[in-house]
Amino acid sequence: MAKALLGYMSSDPRYTTRLPVERLARENRDLRERVADLEALVTRLSEENDALLAARSAELLEPVEEMQPA
Repeated sequence: MAKALLGYMSSDPRYTTRLPVERLARENRDLRERVADLEALVTRLSEENDALLAARSAELLEPVEEMQPA
């Protein structure tokens, strides 16, 4: 994909003098940071979900006195 972007950028005369490689490197860095932030968010939410699921499972396994036979 990077080659396709570089090829696309290189064919555009507006970008031949503006150092497209530096701009792409900056965008790449920003996107990698965003991906890292999103991965951290997914990990945190997954851990929270596991904790909630464990708490809910424990709650469901507790005996309920109203449902016991008389």
